[in-house]
Amino acid sequence: MKIAYTLTPKLAAQFKNPFGTLIEGTVDKTMSTLKDMVAAQNPPIIISVGDVVSRNLHVHGIHPQLSVIDNVSLRDKKENAPKEHGEKVVAVKNPQGTITEEAMQTIKMALIKNEHTHIIVEGEEDLLVITAVQYAPLNAFVVYGQPHCGVVVVKVTAERKADVKGFLKDMKPAKS
Repeated sequence: MKIAYTLTPKLAAQFKNPFGTLIEGTVDKTMSTLKDMVAAQNPPIIISVGDVVSRNLHVHGIHPQLSVIDNVSLRDKKENAPKEHGEKVVAVKNPQGTITEEAMQTIKMALIKNEHTHIIVEGEEDLLVITAVQYAPLNAFVVYGQPHCGVVVVKVTAERKADVKGFLKDMKPAKS
């Protein structure tokens, strides 16, 4: 497992703020608002990052092309999510506060192959929102949970991709 990037304290503080549009409220309210956004904007794909948000999307009939989970919610161990019929399941390692080469390549390949993929992370998936935005097609939605608030929807644009490049530049790169 090769670590490509490590989170810095400066970025850790910055990442506490939503990286996209925050939809606040109950699960039913956030999912209803998200359904309306999907209907209005017709994203080419939806990517979910996080256990609770991924489960809620499926329960409410919004089926992400790619889901990234770590079977942990708010630091509590949860049971494995059930496998969806026809879904490809891939396991990767990605320690807390890092982005590994393995995780980056797995997300990239899942998006290139355009298969419904469920990535289970040993470690932590939070920073993989960055990788999802980096490799997602323009106008895709990357959805993740904002604890105790709701969900965040990142519409992938050239500006968001530039933001991601800046984040990666500001992160501590792996030593060669």
